[in-house]
Amino acid sequence: MTDIAVLGNGRVGANLAAALTRAGHRITVAGRRTGAAADAARGARIVINATPGAGSLERLTALREELRGKILIDVSNATTDGPDGLPAHLLYPGSSLAERLQEALPETHVVKTLNTMLFPVMTAPAILTHPPTAFLSGEDPKAKQTVHDLLTDLGWRKQWISDLGGIRTARATEAAILFVPPVIRSSGLAPFALSLAR
Repeated sequence: MTDIAVLGNGRVGANLAAALTRAGHRITVAGRRTGAAADAARGARIVINATPGAGSLERLTALREELRGKILIDVSNATTDGPDGLPAHLLYPGSSLAERLQEALPETHVVKTLNTMLFPVMTAPAILTHPPTAFLSGEDPKAKQTVHDLLTDLGWRKQWISDLGGIRTARATEAAILFVPPVIRSSGLAPFALSLAR
């Protein structure tokens, strides 16, 4: 059992909080209000960033002290939205939200994962007809192992999890958000994820 704070109470945050609670972890959920987020982060070992990516850097930088020494799991994608509300452009081209977070929070172990799929797949990967892939990016091997173990609690099989290396590799997975609008426009909101076929 691990104390986990989920920052963000939208569909992604609520889905993760419910699944992690069922897996036996102690979960605190906080919305966008800074005070609530600070309280939740202070009492947690692991913090999950499920806030909208466009504002994540500012929100989390404000929690520098509360996040010191913690594992920060970043599942967000930082984009600007098009007129239809779908992602249109990367907010940090040539970089990534995860890299910006790690730079701003040097004493926090940032791990990027679960950002290459629609949110239902995050907690139920077996719903797809083909095995999806959960990618890991981060500088600290122990932090990534902890996140790997947490993913298995969510139903991810070991062979479905791929460690890409350091936090810079999050550039690749964050860029995958650009697949989402054309897929949704052509196929609707049916759950999907990126997958490595080997």
